[in-house]
Amino acid sequence: MPSSPPPASPGYYGRHIFFCLNERKNGEESCAQHGAQAGFDHCKSRVKQADLAGPGKVRVNKAGCLDRCAGGPVAVVYPEAVWYSFVDLEDIDEIVDSHLKNGKVVERLLLPPDVGR
Repeated sequence: MPSSPPPASPGYYGRHIFFCLNERKNGEESCAQHGAQAGFDHCKSRVKQADLAGPGKVRVNKAGCLDRCAGGPVAVVYPEAVWYSFVDLEDIDEIVDSHLKNGKVVERLLLPPDVGR
């Protein structure tokens, strides 16, 4: 099945996915302690492999603390403002294939709205 590009948007990219890569030095839990960098690296690679990267398509970005540490590691996709938590690289594959490529939210990976720091 051919991939469908993200919806047109007035911005430069159709979608952004931001990965919290924050590491707290004071011993508090943070996304960096839970494989966030590996998730970011894998997502960036998968987006490029799927030809989803670039203007009008998808941008994979690093972020500092997104203040939702209790659900970490976390990533958020805009413009939809869909928050995800992930466990492994297969979860990242599913986010790329379902949401970033085909616009379908991965319900099982959604971060509950009440999860904060």
